Amino acid sequence: MISRAERTVFGEWWWTIDRALLAAVGALMLLGVVLSLAASPPVAERIGLDDMFHFVNRQAMFLAPAVVLMIGISFLSPRQVRRLAWVGFVVGLAMLAATLLIGMEIKGSRRWLQFGPIGVQPSEFVKPTFIVLSAWLFAEGAERRDMPGHLLAMALLALVAGLLVLQPDLGQTVLATAVWGALFFLAGLPWIWVVGLGGAGVFGLLTAYQFLPHVAKRIDRFMNPETGDTFQIDRATEAFTSAGWFGKGPGEGTVKRIIPDGHTDFIFSVTAEEFGILFCIVIVSLYAFIVLRGLSHAKREQDGFVRLAIAGLTMLFGLQSAINMAVNLHLMPAKGMTLPFISYGGSSMLALALNMGMLLALTRRRPRTDTLANEIARHRRRQAARPQTPAGAHA
Repeated sequence: MISRAERTVFGEWWWTIDRALLAAVGALMLLGVVLSLAASPPVAERIGLDDMFHFVNRQAMFLAPAVVLMIGISFLSPRQVRRLAWVGFVVGLAMLAATLLIGMEIKGSRRWLQFGPIGVQPSEFVKPTFIVLSAWLFAEGAERRDMPGHLLAMALLALVAGLLVLQPDLGQTVLATAVWGALFFLAGLPWIWVVGLGGAGVFGLLTAYQFLPHVAKRIDRFMNPETGDTFQIDRATEAFTSAGWFGKGPGEGTVKRIIPDGHTDFIFSVTAEEFGILFCIVIVSLYAFIVLRGLSHAKREQDGFVRLAIAGLTMLFGLQSAINMAVNLHLMPAKGMTLPFISYGGSSMLALALNMGMLLALTRRRPRTDTLANEIARHRRRQAARPQTPAGAHA
């Protein structure tokens, strides 16, 4: 038992961390291993791997460093989180640019870098660091007249979106841009800017539809299934309709044996078929709890940067979850996006650990003195940014 009077680093962390949020994330991590055990062996067998538990073992292998990474980052202060985001963003952006030159080409896109037996998808790590830095720029722009934070945030978006489009990876581009746009709105900028950027986003989607064949193909197939192959999504939809409330039972599903991405993009459908709709509702409830908990923290936060960063990281996590589940239910075109902590994927697991580690760090309870120090620092920055009145001007 840890006493509140204990002044160790771990003791202070334990009593200031949001333990309910931590427990919900931990539950999703454990569910990811369990559901990988249910969904991935048939995939490994179908593609000819010697070990039918190949994907399960790798999911478990990445789970340990992901937990260590998440817990380690959760010890950081908001200033240290911002510094970590800068370092992570620079490294991730360099790797993202490298994918265009030396990345592996898979299905016409260059999104992966290979380091020995391990493949890394840099865009997964760029997203959370990009959101934290955008939150800082928006907050600084609102507090300091000499800081063009909003323009720098726009330049940052253009840089990230440009590299993602060149891969091309429209799904990650839309996700990052949508969360950035929400931060833009929360930062309190004029409506004319919000409308203008919304129009630019629509124009970008229309341009992608016009000039990127794989994007046009996915949208056409969603709007009119007769225009292309809808085998995976049809089987995924059938899994929900045949599952019932309690499913067919562990190991009794058939979808995982016939669709290629049953352990990644469509693991939610496999879960529905074997464990039932009620179990899926439990999973959705966990995601909803994390999102509502994070947004509740953001609403109470007084510091501008921390408030926007919490909101951005929470929306990034929640929107990615919603997109994956919507694709499984055929509510939107396929995006190739993982279900956080449940879909198989080492890069996704570690990047999500980075995301949630920063979120846990920012939502920790901080002493009132820390808040007062932030208020004083902001007041001094505002005073320094104001134009100085020349001596004798009021004489």
